[in-house]
Formats: sequence, structure tokens, C-alpha cells
Amino acid sequence: MLREINFDGIVGPSHNYAGLSAGNLAATAHAGRVSHPRAAALQGLDKMRANLALGLAQGVLLPHRRPDHAWLGKLSTTYNDAPALLQAQAMSASAMWAANAATVSPAPDTADGRCHLSVANLVTMPHRSHEWPETLAQLRIAFAHDGFAVHGPVPAPFGDEGAANHMRLAASHGAAGVEVFVYTVAGGRFPARQHRQSSEAIARAHGLDPARTLFVQQSEEAVAAGAFHNDVVAVANEHVLFAHEFAFADKHAFFADLRRLLPEVEIAEVPASEVSLADAIASYLFNAQLVTTEAGPTLIVPEEARANPAVWMWLERHRAGNGPIRRVETVDVTQSMANGGGPACLRLRVVADQTTIDPRFMVDPAKLDGIGAIVRRWWPEAIDPHALADPALVRDIETAQAKLLEALDMSGYLTVNHDR
Repeated sequence: MLREINFDGIVGPSHNYAGLSAGNLAATAHAGRVSHPRAAALQGLDKMRANLALGLAQGVLLPHRRPDHAWLGKLSTTYNDAPALLQAQAMSASAMWAANAATVSPAPDTADGRCHLSVANLVTMPHRSHEWPETLAQLRIAFAHDGFAVHGPVPAPFGDEGAANHMRLAASHGAAGVEVFVYTVAGGRFPARQHRQSSEAIARAHGLDPARTLFVQQSEEAVAAGAFHNDVVAVANEHVLFAHEFAFADKHAFFADLRRLLPEVEIAEVPASEVSLADAIASYLFNAQLVTTEAGPTLIVPEEARANPAVWMWLERHRAGNGPIRRVETVDVTQSMANGGGPACLRLRVVADQTTIDPRFMVDPAKLDGIGAIVRRWWPEAIDPHALADPALVRDIETAQAKLLEALDMSGYLTVNHDR
């Protein structure tokens, strides 16, 4: 049976605030502050528990090895000899944001009837550009069944940031859907991370029906305001699209196409007069998990959304009215939010038959408890980004990673090749 499964990234032991992501206002605002990797990982595990309690299927993606010595070797240096910026880029825990791991097209949408996953190249940001080999290694293990096709990255210079710029709408998860690729254009205040050429290449690789595939430009206004990915201003699930008024460059054409292809679509648009782009981005109202529960379409938002009066007032009015979102849940992911990643950033959605997935990547409450015990024992309590060169910190991070892989019976999976 096909169902949607959320694969959350486990927050790695090197989680720190080095401020490496241009255009990510939260990340740059918190640059140089002390992070709390143990608390960050535990918050992420609690979010997964909350998903399970809602009746959702839950999986995990593993933190990457940090520092990334292989990547530094490609740059003809070592961690000890590298300048501070390269050290920070090699130490980044940004793979925790699994929405950037890959773009996923479920089997009902593809020509060969398999679920296709294309690993994101993340070439725009140096600290993320070296994630794809390890992500690809995990995807090839988790989705090794013949029902999946796992693709390598789109080649540079075309930027691809994965599911954070991709939405799928359908009458149900198991029905044929409309796939929406949201791209950005160069020339603005911040880098254009998702290139249309990348989205088109992925659609071709996945064998999508061109008649049911839309390429939509994100508004330059949203990007300039700090919406570095589409999932900062829009999210979709089954027949519901939830978006800010200024999310798209030509919303009228997009909405018309969507209604033509999926007549049952419900569009919940938040007017800028009620929630400004600034409030939407600061609260991560749209960087939420929009999921299907017994109560109906449910929105899982960060606590920051409740703390923003304009945002919470809109949600309360919508829920009290006859809008498509019937339930709102809040989660505490404060440590991730401070680096610019909300509930939606932390998960990759895959519509699949759960029995075809490597069980080591699936979790239940007991397994989460076991991971939590490892985090409490081995994850650093705090990291000052100015102290990333400390050999003791490097040793602690590498030990923590090894302990987790050993506990999950994954110690041997990381045979990856950093050549394309």
C-alpha cells in the first residue's frame, strides 16, 4: 500500500552557527552564537515522536561524517591545515535538513511505475555542495528495492536544492498527481539556488508526464525577503496548497493550471495584508509539515508561529472557518530554526510501500528512545563556532557519529565516491 513517509534528518553532533548560508536570514542573524547540538537532536527526535503519535509513518536519514576529510582532500588540504572558513564548511551539519536531500516522484506519476529520487547537488553553497555523495549512498541503501530508481545529481553549474523547491498535489497519495517545480532566477539580492534547467532535467529523468508537470517561478519579492527556498512561502499535500500571496511570480497562471489539472484542489492563500512576508519568514508559517491525519489536513508549525500574533491569529481564524486546514500542531525545533530550518526543512517526503524500504531507516518510539540515549551520551552539549579547530571537539564529533552508526547497524554504509 502506498503511503506518505516522512524521513527526518537526525541533527548531527557538529550542529553549529557559522552563518554560512547567504540569503538565509536566520542563519546569518545567528552567526557566531553558541549552538546546542544535543538539544537540537533531541528536539528533532521529539518532532518525530509527535509525527508517530499523529499516525504518520516515520523514517530517518543519518547525519553525515564531519569533518568531511574527503572533501578537504579534494581541495588539497587537511582539517588541521585548512583556513577557518573551509573548516566551518567541512564541519557543517546542514544535511540535517532532509528536504534538500532529493526530489521525489512517486510511482503513480512516473512512466515506468517506480518511485524516482534524484539526489540534490546543492552546488550554490560550498558548505552544502559536498553533501550529495553521502546522501546518495544512504538513498541507494534505503531505497534499493526494484520499486525505486535513485538518480545521481544534476551536473554543475545548474543548481538543485531538492524537495524544498518541489510540490506534489493529488486527489490522494496513491493517485496520479501534478508535480510542481518552483525555480528562481538570478540577478536579485540573494543567489538563485534552484535553476529551471535542473528542474526540467529531473522531470525528464523521472519520466513525468509533461502535461501534468508545472514549472513555476518563485517571486523575486519572496526571495529578496529571505525565502531562499519555495518551502519558506508555500507547502502542499494531497489536494491542498497553502501559500503566501507573494509566493509566486505569476500566481494567476499557476493557480489556473492547477485547477485545470486537479479540479478538486483547495488553495489556502494567506494575504500579505494579514501576514506580511517578513512575519511569514520569521515565523516559518509555511515551512510546516502539511500532512493527512484522521482529523483531516493538519499543519505542523514551529513554536515561533504561535509566538507571532499576526500568524497565529490567521491560523485561528482559518481553523475556525471552513478552510481546508482542519488542525494545527506546534513543535519545538528552536535550535534548527536558529539556523534557518523549520519542520518542513527537516524532512523528506516519500510516497511508497513501507515494506519495500530498508527497515534500518524506519523508526518507532522504541527506536527513537535508543537514538535519544546515544545523543544524550555522545552529542556535544554546546559548540562555539569560533572553536571548530579544537582537536578535542573534532574527536568528540567523530566518536558520536561512529556510536550512532554502530547502534543502527550502519557502520559500513559510508563507502562513497566524491567524484561525479
